Amino acid sequence: MSAPRGRLIALEGIDGCGKSTQARILAGRLGAVSTFEPGATPLGAALRALALDPGEVPVSARAEALLMAADRAQHVVQVIAPALDAGRWVVTDRYAASTLAYQGYGRGLDRDELDSLVDWAAAGLRPDLSVLLDLPVAAAAARRHGGTADRMESEADEFHLRVADGFRELAADSAVPWLVVDATGSVDSVASTIWGAVEALAGPDGPPGGPR
Repeated sequence: MSAPRGRLIALEGIDGCGKSTQARILAGRLGAVSTFEPGATPLGAALRALALDPGEVPVSARAEALLMAADRAQHVVQVIAPALDAGRWVVTDRYAASTLAYQGYGRGLDRDELDSLVDWAAAGLRPDLSVLLDLPVAAAAARRHGGTADRMESEADEFHLRVADGFRELAADSAVPWLVVDATGSVDSVASTIWGAVEALAGPDGPPGGPR
């Protein structure tokens, strides 16, 4: 008898919102596969460099969207789908909503065209739950201060404000489950809120793993 299909949880938000930390915490509690976008596969790492490294050649908005879509297509085939098919839960730091927020709201590309591109690249695979870590742009910038900024992080505040607004609109308008978390709280309080939503998603049998 085959194992039941696993669940896919995506953590989303602007750079510096704390999603990478929360993704690691959640994956550890669940015993889940922990992954990220872009760059989780060998092909993806090369695509990430082309899209985000400041020293690389200039990238147009459409080319940027296509690089992210190619990364996701490989990510789904090589990492996410096999884990889900094997009954594993998967926690990913970024997924489809990031393309819509960054390349759609941020860069101004057509939302309908991006929706089709995102769905095609992911072969229709959508998260069972998306978690938006909502943090003011100024607070996120302060958290990032001191590190080496990539091409996206180096954009002006106006760009990041559009992206943040985009994430909120996506969460409000989506027909699939979203959890919006105030990311100004402590790491532990944010993690507790996320865990409560995961318990509700899992149903009566509860999620794998447990609070630690």
